[in-house]
Amino acid sequence: MVTRKHPRFSVSLSSTLEHKNHFRHAGSVRNLSVKGCRVDSIISPFTGMQLAMQLHIPGEPKPILIDNAAVRWSDSAGIGLEFLTVAPPHQDRLNCMIQQLQPKTIP
Repeated sequence: MVTRKHPRFSVSLSSTLEHKNHFRHAGSVRNLSVKGCRVDSIISPFTGMQLAMQLHIPGEPKPILIDNAAVRWSDSAGIGLEFLTVAPPHQDRLNCMIQQLQPKTIP
């Protein structure tokens, strides 16, 4: 069992994965945390490969940009990405989104 530093939340978001102008493919984000995600995609990148990513948020005109994400695993279940570099305004948007996904506690 994998112990995670940050909780992941189930989502259904479209994304775009890009590798140094060599390829650009669509993907579906299935779970998301402040530091990573799982993506379903037709590509099979190797572990350690670094990608740029756009998270397309419904109702928002611009995607959240992940400047650098490392592939931590890739198999038939998808691709596990760790976010390495996210510019501050995009990190703020990601943090806000994660906060909205967290269960609300009733006082």
